[in-house]
Amino acid sequence: MRIAVISDTHMPRGPRSLPARCVAELRAADMILHAGDFMRVEVLRMLERIGPPVHGVHGNVDDEALRRMLPATRVVELGGARIAMIHDAGPRTGRLVRMRARFKDADAVVFGHSHLPLHETAEDGFQIFNPGSPTERRSAPAHTMGIATVEAGRVRLELISL
Repeated sequence: MRIAVISDTHMPRGPRSLPARCVAELRAADMILHAGDFMRVEVLRMLERIGPPVHGVHGNVDDEALRRMLPATRVVELGGARIAMIHDAGPRTGRLVRMRARFKDADAVVFGHSHLPLHETAEDGFQIFNPGSPTERRSAPAHTMGIATVEAGRVRLELISL
């Protein structure tokens, strides 16, 4: 199973749109995970029109309609793996341990908020992953997204520069 992972799209805002490579990766995926900060419901609807099912959580800049539609956290089960989602995973210091304690039964946690790509793995194989942002890189070197591959109950996460 191939899962496209995005966060912090912050749309609509001016002429901002998803990069063509991001849209191609979303279309090629079996599922899309969005870790919050869509901004408006129409962005969720646009992602749904791309094709694969979309699972998301709301972020701190999402409008009230999105906050009513989407949970603050969720766990998605895919091919025997459990991927937890949250928008803001808190301060960098202790994040891996804190997310492991919060999502005890998850194999990985996908989050956003900082726009800074991150992938860390604990000794037991538990992973945390921030795909960055495909539209607003802030201090990150590039616009990014992620791909999660689930096989035999195991999750492999990779970052893609757009």
